[in-house]
Amino acid sequence: MNLVSETIDHALVVRVCDARIDAAVAIQFKDRMRELTVGCNGRVVLDLGNVGFVDSSGLGAIVSVMKFLAPASTLELAALTPNVGKVFRLTRMDSVFAIHDSAPASDRDLRYAK
Repeated sequence: MNLVSETIDHALVVRVCDARIDAAVAIQFKDRMRELTVGCNGRVVLDLGNVGFVDSSGLGAIVSVMKFLAPASTLELAALTPNVGKVFRLTRMDSVFAIHDSAPASDRDLRYAK
């Protein structure tokens, strides 16, 4: 699982470089997120702009990441593609996560998309 992280204005931004988060990579995704967020306090923004497909295992992996980050950190999502956004709306997970229109360049660029 190819994930790239950077800190932008006190938020850890993790960009998913793969096109899918599904059963084949869900465990790798969770493990890699743990590596990148160890000791993290505050906001973690998951940039899903490159992800065109998330299945139930992928959704479960993202929820799992949210749970292991809490309470020290919050997991926010950004740049959901139409198919991925639909999965979050159909499962009502869009009410669980803060979802932003685009990946942040800085904190002032975050726009809540609800």
